[in-house]
Amino acid sequence: MPAMTVDFESKVREMSEAKAFALASYGESVAAYRYRTLVEKTSSPQTRAVFIEMAEEEQGHHQRVEELMRKHYPGADFVLTPEDKELVIVGPRMLDASDPESYARALDMICETERLTGRLYNTLHAITTEASLRPFLKEMADECIEHAERLEAL
Repeated sequence: MPAMTVDFESKVREMSEAKAFALASYGESVAAYRYRTLVEKTSSPQTRAVFIEMAEEEQGHHQRVEELMRKHYPGADFVLTPEDKELVIVGPRMLDASDPESYARALDMICETERLTGRLYNTLHAITTEASLRPFLKEMADECIEHAERLEAL
């Protein structure tokens, strides 16, 4: 297993489940924001429709994660550090997609962010003590991979 994978998993495993869920929520929120940004920066109606759909999905994911946090981890409160956020977000939160080169970089960053968030969900799926959350976590991991594949196809 590559050192980066072990390091990523060990960092997630060191977190409380509540903090890992907060990190997932953050990732979903940033993803929704980034997709909305790309909607404004693309000229293709077909690509714009893909980004609108993905932004809405990510917003729904964010809301679902927040609901599960309230239900399973009430009262959990902490601050995510920049190092925590780097576990699921590649590049700056706000993307520059003002020209073809920066647009391509933005797509690459979002794609890698989807993959990292999928890894977070897979790791959380493996360690969660709440069995009822496992199907949701698996679903979310699969959706992150599907989003990354859709981005690569653009």
